[in-house]
Amino acid sequence: MRILVVEDDPILSDGLRAGLSLSGATIDCVATCADADAALAASRFSAVVLDLMLPDGSGLEVLQSLRGRGDRTPVVLLTARDAVADRIAGLDGGADDYLGKPFDLDELSARIRAVVRRASGRAAAGLEHGGIRLDPGSLSVTVDGVPVTVSRRELMVLAALMERPNVLRSKSELEDRLYGWQDEVESNAVEVHIHNLRAKIGKHAIETVRGLGYRMRAPA
Repeated sequence: MRILVVEDDPILSDGLRAGLSLSGATIDCVATCADADAALAASRFSAVVLDLMLPDGSGLEVLQSLRGRGDRTPVVLLTARDAVADRIAGLDGGADDYLGKPFDLDELSARIRAVVRRASGRAAAGLEHGGIRLDPGSLSVTVDGVPVTVSRRELMVLAALMERPNVLRSKSELEDRLYGWQDEVESNAVEVHIHNLRAKIGKHAIETVRGLGYRMRAPA
């Protein structure tokens, strides 16, 4: 997943970047409504973590702008525990969930996974395809029930492919999932991760469609 965090408190923002990264996500952070609007217009994200109190306005304005242009990216609001009216306005305005401050990071991670899962139309928490199972909560992969060790970025590539196994994912789309704005993109990183995954989950598990991208191969 690639997640946009909109939070003006630098300590909390840095903590969210570090903590959510441990859950296998790529994190980009901004601190204002204007930067959030620009980021959401320029890039695709799996979810947005949105604080309501920002220096140049309310996060509700960001949410209104997002939904106003038909963008259905899942949004989790961060609110003060006593801001009931703001929570109601946010949910009525199109937010998918909210969490009151202070909050538990593991709970936030679980809520993000839940809203992303609902947005993709999946009921089950895990991803399964042809004997391969990926558990986003425990960041674990098994093949026919046997645990397989994968790196963080290999897991991110595999998750992107397994979320919609019949859909081609281009190299640039996978790079968007792997790298945030501050990361240096390695030219052959996607190819390397695909090569390593094939060695671990089966050499025919991932199909290359030359010039277009990658997808999970249909089970035999």
